[in-house]
Amino acid sequence: MRIGVPKEIKRDEHRVGLRPVGVEVLKASGHDVMIERGAGVGSGLTDELYQAAGATIIDDPDTLWAQSEMIIKVKEPQAIEYPRMRSGQVVFTYFHFAADRELTLAALERGVTAVAYETLTAPGPNGTVTLPLLTPMSEIAGRMATQEGAKYLEKPFGGAGVLLGGVPGVEPGNVLVIGGGVVGYNAATIAYGMGAHVAVMDIDIDQMRRLGSVMPRQLITVYSDPEAVREYLAWADLVIGAVLVAGAKAPRLITREHLALMKPGSVIVDVAIDQGGCAETSRVTTHTDPVYEVDGVMHYCVGNMPGAVARTSTWALTNATLPWAERIATRGWETLADRDEHFRAAVNTHAGKLLNEPVARAHGLNVG
Repeated sequence: MRIGVPKEIKRDEHRVGLRPVGVEVLKASGHDVMIERGAGVGSGLTDELYQAAGATIIDDPDTLWAQSEMIIKVKEPQAIEYPRMRSGQVVFTYFHFAADRELTLAALERGVTAVAYETLTAPGPNGTVTLPLLTPMSEIAGRMATQEGAKYLEKPFGGAGVLLGGVPGVEPGNVLVIGGGVVGYNAATIAYGMGAHVAVMDIDIDQMRRLGSVMPRQLITVYSDPEAVREYLAWADLVIGAVLVAGAKAPRLITREHLALMKPGSVIVDVAIDQGGCAETSRVTTHTDPVYEVDGVMHYCVGNMPGAVARTSTWALTNATLPWAERIATRGWETLADRDEHFRAAVNTHAGKLLNEPVARAHGLNVG
């Protein structure tokens, strides 16, 4: 198979979809790999490293897309890339279709086979289902969420001037994490490590029990209902939105009216922004211009948070995605989808048909 890795063009995105060792692995399996010139520079990976691994360096992205049977990316195709997609081509990347109707329609119109990292599943413990290609970025985003929230609580950035860890004689800050999954667990871990008071809110009692068994006893777990949301929004200095419904739009748990309950200068970090955000007042921001204020509350809604720590993120992501890229290239996506229900969940569009029900519901479209 001819595999292409384009340079990411989303603003402030520095990750790359394949490392040189990935080229080596795919070449050993009999595949040809093309890398757009400079694709790995943001992650500290030079064109020379890719060439030494056996890749062909391509100067023109149009040529790379046109010659590739499978594209391996990090972020969803941008508008300028829509015309480069074509029928029969596999695009293996994060898509987050439920939050982007225009991208969904473009993928359908172009007839591309969209294999989405974020909806590929795997069996977890006790009959649960995990998202193995989303997990590494969720871990990074969760850890970054507390780090970034702590920064924007500082007065020069518009925050209330609260130090999350406090000091002797002064109370620590209060951190509310909405959602106790991978993002929430990692956000809570860092917040607790910084010395903050931490509460995690969820609707899954079993998940809260699991958190209680691995986190310090001081962690507060709260069942999420409207009354609890209001109470803990008023309590928090930093709110981290970590809710996830796999493949679907994030539920809107924080309304504009809720902001009036919050402390002036408090901060919302909406990690769910890739799926539309869990706050009514959230809109996508960038690392260059990451925050804005609504009704006295600072909002941090960067849509590609792990892109700021590109080297760590690229290694973590490609550790998870490379085995699947090799399987797709060697066995074919159709064979994988026929034999593996977990991979089948990752195939969101094919030949102009939408195959993901949560995405269809989000946009009022038909499945199949």
